[in-house]
Amino acid sequence: MLLAEFGMPTVSELRDGKKHEIYKFVQGYSAGAKAGRAVFHGAADVLTLGLWEIVGTPVEGTFSGDEMAYEVSYDKDDRVDQVIALKK
Repeated sequence: MLLAEFGMPTVSELRDGKKHEIYKFVQGYSAGAKAGRAVFHGAADVLTLGLWEIVGTPVEGTFSGDEMAYEVSYDKDDRVDQVIALKK
């Protein structure tokens, strides 16, 4: 389930006989929302003859999402034992 949601872990290691993995991702918008925003920005660029970039670029940087990181440890049966937020 974790792989489907977050992709491959950035780190996977064994410590004290337990598997530990670190997942990093950007908490942001879905693919559909990203596509809609791209269409809007493209249309705004055309309609304002490029002036939209002055406003749009800083705005987009503000709303691009937050980088998140979690460490997940597993028990001997390979089930999630503990989740620790490293960066949120």
